[in-house]
Amino acid sequence: MSSSPSSARAAAPADADPAPDTPRAPAAAGLAELAARHGLAPSGKRPPLGRYLKALWRHRHFVDAFARARASAKYSKANLGRLWEVGTPLLNAAVYYLIFGLLLQTDRGVEDFIPFLVTGVFVFTFTQQTVLAGVRAISGNLGLIRALHFPRAALPVSLALVQMRQMLVTMGVLLVIVVATGQVPQWNWLLAVPALVLQSLFNIGLSLVFARAGAKVSDLAQLMPFVLRTWMYASGVMYSISVMAAGAPAAVRFILDVNPAAIYIDLMRFALIESFTASDMPPNAWWTAAVWAVAVLIGGFVYFWKAEESYGRD
Repeated sequence: MSSSPSSARAAAPADADPAPDTPRAPAAAGLAELAARHGLAPSGKRPPLGRYLKALWRHRHFVDAFARARASAKYSKANLGRLWEVGTPLLNAAVYYLIFGLLLQTDRGVEDFIPFLVTGVFVFTFTQQTVLAGVRAISGNLGLIRALHFPRAALPVSLALVQMRQMLVTMGVLLVIVVATGQVPQWNWLLAVPALVLQSLFNIGLSLVFARAGAKVSDLAQLMPFVLRTWMYASGVMYSISVMAAGAPAAVRFILDVNPAAIYIDLMRFALIESFTASDMPPNAWWTAAVWAVAVLIGGFVYFWKAEESYGRD
């Protein structure tokens, strides 16, 4: 004799598990309300931009200490230590002079080619090394990111600061070379200060951009040396753009004129080399340099901040 559905339901054990669709939302809602009441937020949540800037400023001592530590560790295993900060760009300048000055003779139309070349190499190396350090700012410090809570922008900013300090040392060597090749110190040399400040702001923005990109694309660190080498060849490091591109199409000349790396190199040459005059620079060079510095710094910071929650979570 078959049992009825009502009797089957009655036979079900009283302690059986509730149906899978039993609502549990009230408990979750209660926890969310409790967290909100006490000002709790998810770990790693991206703060508003203004609050993020304030947090970065509060961590300025960490930025400085991290930069000092990285600078000390960079050449700690080399016998000559931090002398390589100057030795590396000097060797690069010597190689470029041998190839482009003596063999290819790209010094045609360029007076004072040695200070012209060394200035280009030193200034471009400043941007080049900042970008390469920025690419690894996140991916190379995952342990620190996962262990401590701080604005992640502190890492690329710290690494840019390392390169800024190294550039100050390099500038001392550059001034010695410029004087040794016949240049006489004059008031125009003071223009090197705003030129270096604008380039530093531009480099910090680039560091932030490539820090986020390098955190997402691990192979970017392998690709960037080739990209930067191409950028160097297009930036007039070892030749005069105004001479070599005199007959180039207007579109090509415009691209070369607004190239930020070339502009910062030209501004430094204009400040330090007497034979390099305003006619050798693109029009409105100072304004273009300022626009690049502000736009890349602000844009790079916002671009980096938008991915704050994702760093170290992949």
